[in-house]
Amino acid sequence: MNREQLFENIKRKQSFLCVGLDTDIKKIPQHLLQEEDPIFAFNKAIIDATADLCIAYKPNLAFYECMGVKGWLAFEKTINYIKDNYSDQLVIADAKRGDIGNTSTMYARCFFEEGRVDAVTVAPYMGEDSVKPFLGYEGKWVILLALTSNKGSHDFQLTTDEQGERLFEKVLRKSQEWADADQLMYVVGATQGKAFEDIRKIVPQHFLLVPGVGAQGGSLEEVCKYGMNSQCGLIVNSSRGIIYADNTLGFADAARQSSKDLQQQMSVLLQKNSLI
Repeated sequence: MNREQLFENIKRKQSFLCVGLDTDIKKIPQHLLQEEDPIFAFNKAIIDATADLCIAYKPNLAFYECMGVKGWLAFEKTINYIKDNYSDQLVIADAKRGDIGNTSTMYARCFFEEGRVDAVTVAPYMGEDSVKPFLGYEGKWVILLALTSNKGSHDFQLTTDEQGERLFEKVLRKSQEWADADQLMYVVGATQGKAFEDIRKIVPQHFLLVPGVGAQGGSLEEVCKYGMNSQCGLIVNSSRGIIYADNTLGFADAARQSSKDLQQQMSVLLQKNSLI
């Protein structure tokens, strides 16, 4: 899926919502534990309830890898279900990989050759040779961690060098030597607020994957005020606030309502910015 197709989906659905499939076996409704594959059963119900309201799904690999082979099978079945039934969705593997070149080559092969994902999150700390292998796949996206929503982001990402350049700004500038806005996105946490204004000065055209709206307290209005561009340029993720909106038999309906609430807010903001 290219940038224009992504924007068309945003306009058609009046939404830039990504549903995070951070599926914890200890948090899903108890009745699903009777299923052969409880994780996949949960994901399938969430996907069917929300697919018309979002433009992307983002399974977080930690929630699958912790279950060993069963978790990987649930991850693969989830990806295949989305691709086979909702082909207009951008599928993001939230893996945060990043290692020396030959290892990154294997990670890239895992997700882009063996898997059917459209994008993968990558940690840029080890530099160009750890990222380049992921950029060798036409039509696939690399989403670099830039400025994250967690408290610890201040430990390194906001530190400055002698010229006053912050580390996340260096990541943004340097990585543009490796690929352009048609292949690179960046993770920017919703809790970073006005920092979006500084980020847009460096990467005005790139899409930003924005976690932290909802359970982490980020403001959708503030993200849009400072981060939206002429093609929207935002993919706003909500995980816990949607998938754990209810823990009863009606969990999927509750997830749909939470998604609908966000989608309606997004529709208003897209109209306000004359994008639909």
